[in-house]
This record gives sequence, C-alpha cells and structure tokens, in this order.
Amino acid sequence: MHTDTEGCVRAVRSKDARFDGWFFTAVLTTRIYCRPSCPVVPPKPENMTFYPSAAACQQAGFRACKRCRPDTSPGSPEWNQRADLVARAMRLIGDGIVDREGVPGLATRLGYSTRQVERQLLAELGAGPLALARAQRAQTARLLIETTPLPMAEIAFAAGFSSIRTFNDTVREVFALAPSELRTRTLRNRAGSTPTPGVLALRLPFRAPLNPDNLFGHLAATAVPGVEEWRDGAYRRTMRLPYGHGVVALTPEPDHIGCRLTLSDLRDLAVAISRCRRMLDLDADPVAVDGQLRTDPVLKPLVDKAPGRRVPRTVDEAEFAVRAVLGQQVSTAAARTHAARLVAAHGEAVEDPEGGLTHLFPSAESLAALDPEALAMPASRRGTLTTLVGQLADGTLNLGVEGDWAQTRARLLALPGFGPWTVEIIAMRALGDPDAFLPTDLGVRRAAQELDLPSTPAALTARATDWRPWRAYAVQYLWATDNHPINFLPA
Repeated sequence: MHTDTEGCVRAVRSKDARFDGWFFTAVLTTRIYCRPSCPVVPPKPENMTFYPSAAACQQAGFRACKRCRPDTSPGSPEWNQRADLVARAMRLIGDGIVDREGVPGLATRLGYSTRQVERQLLAELGAGPLALARAQRAQTARLLIETTPLPMAEIAFAAGFSSIRTFNDTVREVFALAPSELRTRTLRNRAGSTPTPGVLALRLPFRAPLNPDNLFGHLAATAVPGVEEWRDGAYRRTMRLPYGHGVVALTPEPDHIGCRLTLSDLRDLAVAISRCRRMLDLDADPVAVDGQLRTDPVLKPLVDKAPGRRVPRTVDEAEFAVRAVLGQQVSTAAARTHAARLVAAHGEAVEDPEGGLTHLFPSAESLAALDPEALAMPASRRGTLTTLVGQLADGTLNLGVEGDWAQTRARLLALPGFGPWTVEIIAMRALGDPDAFLPTDLGVRRAAQELDLPSTPAALTARATDWRPWRAYAVQYLWATDNHPINFLPA
C-alpha cells in the first residue's frame, strides 16, 4: 500500500488507525517516522514519504515518533494471510529465528538461498532480514527498559544484541534517546505505580473492531487443565519457548489486550509476544474480512450483529495437532479430559504462584518416546497419534510458521487416521490459513441447516466460494449461531 501516495496521504490526514502497520509515514523535515493515526498535525504532503516497514524507515535514517510510538503498532495483516516466501520469512523473523540461527538459518528453513531471501525482502519491504530483526530487537529492548528494573547490560543481551555498545547505539538511533533517558521518561509518566517483580505488563494493540466472545470463549471452553485456565477475567496458559518457558495472562480490554508475562528467560520476550498475537489473531484486518463476508446476504446479519470476530489459534502448532487428534469424533469435554490425562502423565511440571497452571504440554519428542500401549485410547487413534508425533519429532512433518500450507495439508492427509476435518482444523488454528474451511464439522452443518445453506459438504464448499479468502472467519460466524460455550466470554 505504501506505493499509493494519494491513498496514504488520505489515511494520514484522517488519522485512520485501521492502516497502522500497513505502512509508515516518514517526515522529511523532522526526520521522524509515524503511524498513520499519529495525533500530531499532519505534515504537508510534499514533506511525507512512505515505507512498508519500520525497519525501512530506520534504515533510511528516520527515528521513531515519541508521540505515536509507531514501533508498537499492530503488525501488517499481510503476513498472516499469505503463504509466499516474504510472508513466511516475516513470520519466522517475528518468531526470532534470525536472532537464534542467523540469516542462513532463516534461508534454510524457507528452502531458499540467503541471497534470494534478502532480495525478496528488500524488494517488498525495503529492508533485509538483518534490518527487520534489528527493528524487532529495538522494540524488545524498549519494552524491557520500560517495564522492568533490570540493568541495561542484562536488557541488551535479553533483547538479542551482541554487545552493549550495539544496544546503546541502536536505541539512540531508533528512539533518539539513550536507554537511561527512556527509562527516566517512563518512570516519570508512571509515577506511583509499582511493577510486580518478575512480571512484564504489556498492552497488545489490535485493529478495531474486535469481538472477544468467540476468541476467548473458545480458548477457555477448550482449555486443558494444568496448561490453560480462565481466572479473574483473563485467559492464562503455559508456553514452551526457545530458551525456557513462560506463563501468560491475556485480558480483553476495549482498546487493547492486557498481557502479563512471566518468563524463565527474558530472551524469549519477543517470541512470546509474537506467539500471543498470533494466537489471538491480533494482526487481522477485520474491516476487510467483514466487508467481504457482508456481501453474502446470509452472513450479513451475523456480521452486523457482532463484527470483528477473530480466529482463535495457538502458541504451539505441534501441541494443537496432538489435541486435534485427541478431539477426533468426541465432544469438547471429552477432548479436554484426554488431553488433561496426557499432560498429567507426561507434561513437564512448572510453578505458577499466581494461579493453577501446573505443566507444559508434552513435547512431540517426549510423546514419540512413549510406549504406545501406555496411551489410554482406542488402537486406531493410538496409531494416528504415534505416527503424528513420530513425524513431528524427527522433522518429517513441520507445522511451523514457515510451512507451505498446501504442502503441509498434503502431508497431513497422507497420515493414517487424518481426514478432511482434522487437516482443516489444523490448517485453521495451527497453520493460520485464513481460508481454511470445515464443511464436515458438526457445528458448521447445524448452522448451515438453520440458515438454509446447503448441508452436504460438497454443496456447502461450492456455496462458500464467495467467502474466500476468509472462509476461516466465516466458520466463526457460523459457529456463533449455536449456544455452545465456545461462543461466549466466560463470566
């Protein structure tokens, strides 16, 4: 969108927050860059230039605006609705791969050469993988500076910087303030507040509208005891992270999602935030999604009644695939029971002073090492589960954010016991495909009958062609016609 100068100028003049994250405005006279909704008086059009990423602005020598803090805007919805090289690379960079494995590791996971990856990112985003990862490190550093009392040296390495000098130079360049000045400014603005030791309190932005009912309702209704819970108005869960583990509490608020993180290793901060945003689908563009679905006269009343539904996803793709197998042809309550038994017997114990979380969900590697006879389930499902975890553990099957959706679907369908429903629910909630569709799902078929839509899977799939590429969101609206607990925000 950044190449449409006239459209960008209109968005900036109207301070339209819907475009935050789509592009960034760089002001030639002040050398700062802003989000489109910046509250200051818009500059003259001839003094504005537009970039597709914060990293591109920083690389061009612009610093972040202190008023609108463009580095904290929602991410571009492009990266979660596409499966091409650039989108997959951006999802991996958000997951911290460049910091952990470097650009060669990023290229290897994508199956391309480093030169090809750099060329594609530069062409579309105006910045290469190192610059994009550097922008993410700067944002992580700012969060740690503002939300923790940690020494700057610890923050530098936790944010992914290789040296304190690089940390200091980057913070000064990006924010036009030294790290100590950022902290002093924050303390002055938060006078009287006392942070909880070891807990990071953050705000996760999103594009309005956001309907929390089905999003948090689904996560709470399907929560696995010990791993997830709904407590004091927040969805809480444990997370397995690259350097350790974490506990997160996510609370829906009118204009943001409250996020409280407790991490065993602060180097996991950026990854934890990225995975929470992905689980709650916070980078979606609800105006585009709902606008498309409203063109169908059957869906229009459902969308108008409760716009802004998101697709509840996951923080761990392998975990969700295992849970999908456990949930085959059983009720939500039965699926929770099966998963809870697996967690209690084989999950890794963790401490949670603030609630009732007790375990991490078992890893694919630990499940693959089990004696299949120890799994209390029918023989056919036991075979399905052991085949799945075996391929996840040895790398034959990869459900990560870098995966190609079509290829992954084909590999899943080739596994014993995997039918269209299991493959599509994994595509929807683990892979993040916004066009995943469940015509054989019982809840979808009930909704179709109630709304006088075709009831057979083939006919319903043909009818849903007009909903593309947002059929996963259409499923959320169809599910919402039922009184199932997944559709209601818990009390």
